[in-house]
Amino acid sequence: MAVSIDIISCITDRFVELTATEKRIAQFILDDVQSAATLPIAEMARLTDTSQASITRFARAIGCKDVRELKVKLAQSLAVGQRFILDVPDLEGVQGIYETIINVLDINRRALNPESLKKAVEWLSNSRQILAIGMGGGSTICAQEVQYRLFRLGLPVVSQSDGLLVRMMCSSVAPGDVLLALSLGGFTPEIIESAAIAHQYGAKVIAITPDETPLAQIADIVLPLIVRENDYIFKPSTSRYAMLAMIDVLATELAMANKSQAKDRLRRIKLALDSHRGGADRQPLGD
Repeated sequence: MAVSIDIISCITDRFVELTATEKRIAQFILDDVQSAATLPIAEMARLTDTSQASITRFARAIGCKDVRELKVKLAQSLAVGQRFILDVPDLEGVQGIYETIINVLDINRRALNPESLKKAVEWLSNSRQILAIGMGGGSTICAQEVQYRLFRLGLPVVSQSDGLLVRMMCSSVAPGDVLLALSLGGFTPEIIESAAIAHQYGAKVIAITPDETPLAQIADIVLPLIVRENDYIFKPSTSRYAMLAMIDVLATELAMANKSQAKDRLRRIKLALDSHRGGADRQPLGD
């Protein structure tokens, strides 16, 4: 399996080891990756005041077979977006973190589909078992959060994020089971393939993911996310708050649909916690 290596990082890491001529070529590339990926070798040699042979030696010095491979890898680095290459200023500061979270929650609140939510709650309420899956960090945490929220309501739920175990568990589902697949991107192959497996074995598939993604196309119900990332890459993704909000909406609706059972389980948990840790009765059901 071919593994993509970030060529810009390779150039940066090996910069001090390069010759003076190679450093001139390297600096030209780092200053303008877009041009370096598209310029003919003769033009690059002219602009760096070197030779075509020097460009070829530079490509080999940083681990490429030739200049063509260097250009391909530069294009791959560009494909992830200019914001991962250029220094984009932070115009919002710390307060902007809160504002971005508020904005993404408001956008997703308006995108909520009441009919899809109602149907999802019905399926989850009547399921034999619920399997929540997510991978990659944000979705992993949110899949765990599904388990933490729903077991308190007396629902049979388990979460999983390991790629092979997700595939195995999706292969063991049956009609009457519900798979809740979470993905901020909707393109993760392990999630898509596992959801397809679960679907083939008769489980209902609910996806919390953006519309028009491969995962959304497999799902029976989509609870859509609107994912909007800004150009300042150093701030964590705020879209995960939209996913957490959707989980809270589901948990609340499920509790309301099974009030008697939910109240009984929540009371038991509160009693077990308070008798163990003490404190005021307004402490959360957890910590």
